[in-house]
Amino acid sequence: MTHLGYLLVGWGVWLAALALYGFRVVARGRRLSTRVPADRQRWMTTRDRP
Repeated sequence: MTHLGYLLVGWGVWLAALALYGFRVVARGRRLSTRVPADRQRWMTTRDRP
């Protein structure tokens, strides 16, 4: 493999890991947000917002 190949594979692995981490954080946050009582939710996330 050439130097460019190693560079592209390295960046690809790094970006894929970062994307996977971001997806997991957002998914966990959404899952945990359902456990917050309605009176403790922030105004941006309440379900009764028009």
